[in-house]
Amino acid sequence: MAAGLLERLRDGVVVGDGGYVMALEKRGFVKAGNWTPEAVVEHPEAVKQLHREFLLAGSDVLQTFTFYSTDDVLRVKNGQAFSCSQLNENACRLTREVAAEGDVLVAGGITLTKAYSQGKGKQEVQAIFRAQLEALKRNKVDFLLVEYYNYVEEIEWAIEEARKSGLAVAASMCIGREGDLADVPPGECAVRMARAGADVVGVNCLFDPVMTLDTIRLMKEALDAEGLRPFLMTQPNGFFSTGMDRYGYLSCPEYPLALESRTVTRFDVHMYARAAYELGVRYMGGCCGFEPYHVRAISEELAKERGKLPPSSAKHEPWGAGISNSSFEFISARANREHWENLVPTTGRPGPASHHFK
Repeated sequence: MAAGLLERLRDGVVVGDGGYVMALEKRGFVKAGNWTPEAVVEHPEAVKQLHREFLLAGSDVLQTFTFYSTDDVLRVKNGQAFSCSQLNENACRLTREVAAEGDVLVAGGITLTKAYSQGKGKQEVQAIFRAQLEALKRNKVDFLLVEYYNYVEEIEWAIEEARKSGLAVAASMCIGREGDLADVPPGECAVRMARAGADVVGVNCLFDPVMTLDTIRLMKEALDAEGLRPFLMTQPNGFFSTGMDRYGYLSCPEYPLALESRTVTRFDVHMYARAAYELGVRYMGGCCGFEPYHVRAISEELAKERGKLPPSSAKHEPWGAGISNSSFEFISARANREHWENLVPTTGRPGPASHHFK
C-alpha cells in the first residue's frame, strides 16, 4: 500500500500541485470572478490534462477541483447550474484517474462557505461541510485539504468536521502577516488550527511567496512557543503583491485579468522552495498563478532531498543549462545560475496599452 500523507511528510518533502481555478480560466474553462468548478462536468478532459501536467511536474499530491463547490456558494455564483454533489463526484473521478498514472495522493478539498460570512452559525455551516465531505469520503480520497479560509473560527469548524472522517487533515488559511479578517494574528490562527486537530497547518493563496514565508514564520514561532508540532505547509500565489493590504493580490489593480506582469518566475520559485525548506516547511506547492513549471521548479530545487527529479525535467535543465548550445553566443552566456538568480525581470512596458497602440 502506498504511503499516506503523514508517512510521506515524516520521510521528507511533499510537493503539492498548483492553482486550478486561474490556470483553467486562462485556458478558457472557468469564469473569472466566479471561480466555480463546473469544468469538471463541462470540460473534464481539460481538468484531467491540468492534473496530468502537475503530475509530470513532480506533484506528490493532486487536489480535487472542488473549490467553491458548496451549494450556498454555487447558488450565489452561478445560479446552481450544478450541485455540490455532482461537481465533487466528477472531480474525484477525474483526479483519481490521473493519480493512477503515478505514485501520488488525492487530496479532497473543502472550502469556505457563504453561510459563515452571513452569520448563519456553526450548525448550518458544518452541515454544508458535511455535504462537501460526502462525495470525498465515498470516493476514498487519501486526505482532506481544508483551505482558503479568511476566518480562523470557520476553519476550526471545518477541521472539526473533517476529523470525523478519520483521514489526515491539512489546513491552510488565506491570510498574511496581519492575520484573519477578525484581526486574529497568524500565530494564534496556527495554534487554534493545530488544537482543532489539523495534522498540517499553513497558508495558501492571496499572498506571494515572500509574504507567505513571512506569515508561516510567525505561525511557526507561535506553534513552537506552545509546544505544538504539526507539519507546516505553504501554497502561495504566483503573483508579486508585496505592499498590498490584507487582501493580497486581490487588491492589485491588475486582478484578476491582467496579472501577467506580476508573475513570479521559475527562479523565484527555486528560492522560495529553498527558503521554505530551511524554515521547516515540508508540504509546499502553489495556488492561483502557480503553473506546472512553477511546481517543477520546487521539485527540481529539492531534488536531492526528495531523491528524484520530476518526469518533465527530461525536457528541462535547471538554471538555464539547456541553453548553453544556443546558436547565439549572447544567449549561451546566460546558461548559469548567477545570471538567473540576479536577474530583475522587466515588463518592457514604457506606458499603458492605450499608449502602445495609438
